[in-house]
Amino acid sequence: MSDLRIDNVVTSGTFSLDGGTWDVDNNIWLVGNDDEVVIIDAAHSAQPILDAVGDRTVKAIVLTHGHNDHVTVAPELSEATGAPIWLHPGDDMLWNDTHPGVAHENLEDGQRIDVAGTTLQIINTPGHSPGSSVIHVPEAKVLFSGDTLFHGGPGATGRSFSSFPTIIESIRDKIFTLDPETAVHTGHGEGTKVADEAPHLEEWIKRGS
Repeated sequence: MSDLRIDNVVTSGTFSLDGGTWDVDNNIWLVGNDDEVVIIDAAHSAQPILDAVGDRTVKAIVLTHGHNDHVTVAPELSEATGAPIWLHPGDDMLWNDTHPGVAHENLEDGQRIDVAGTTLQIINTPGHSPGSSVIHVPEAKVLFSGDTLFHGGPGATGRSFSSFPTIIESIRDKIFTLDPETAVHTGHGEGTKVADEAPHLEEWIKRGS
């Protein structure tokens, strides 16, 4: 795993749900080595992501959840690379809003995806959306949290298909049980660490968001 590398691509666009639209910058993460890679999330624009992939083999396109700003160019990336798209079926209703009639593979809790001599472990963490999932790389002490956990709190839950009590339960039982030194690479903005966020859980519960 010594040659494992993690690349970050940031793309800009819009997120739309419940009749509202917001300008957003998204993190796309590439996990692999010089030969092969897994793409985590597929936001807004395919070309910057493909440029970062280069001539590497793409083993999978893994989507942390189905909100349109995380799945925008998944079919385009799949077509360009030949890689399968993986999304938890709990978010099919969101996926179908953006890509009706386009098939994807069903991501499962506990699923493992091998790349570059290491293993990505899928953990379903509902709350931000029913199918929200985080990707854990235990060997590297890294977690890709999508919109489930950010620096300073949980992802938003004030929209359709989301639940604050559920996201708190997911974070408490599935993320804060990981190694405290685990680096958290988020779906938007700056990263954090499990140890930096865990002490604040009760504050988040009290403020209710």
